[in-house]
Amino acid sequence: MTGQAKRVLILEDEFLVAMLLEDLLLEMGHQVVGSLAQVGEAMTFADQADIDLAILDINLAGTKSFPVAEVLRRRGIPFVFATGYGSDGLTGDFENELTLQKPYDPDELMRTIEEASARAGHRQHIEP
Repeated sequence: MTGQAKRVLILEDEFLVAMLLEDLLLEMGHQVVGSLAQVGEAMTFADQADIDLAILDINLAGTKSFPVAEVLRRRGIPFVFATGYGSDGLTGDFENELTLQKPYDPDELMRTIEEASARAGHRQHIEP
């Protein structure tokens, strides 16, 4: 893995997809601090948890993940939208955000994490 290990939040409503993503992130040396499937719980988690990056499925059983992205943006935490449909699902304030195509390609996942971190100014993890 290149770059610094990240504490990652996953928001994904398909269990097997979430497990695959978690495995890929762990293999890259990252730590998954939360793997959630509902927007409400993810908003609370995103508002309170110590996160370096989030990967958000755009469409969660018909509900968009945009409110979670707004919480993360307010906190200055980088995020990436994951989708099986390209960037077509992004509108308004989010149409220029990074997207990650499903199924996940490990090299693309690594590049996207690095780009998201660079865009956010490399929020650094400081041990207590």
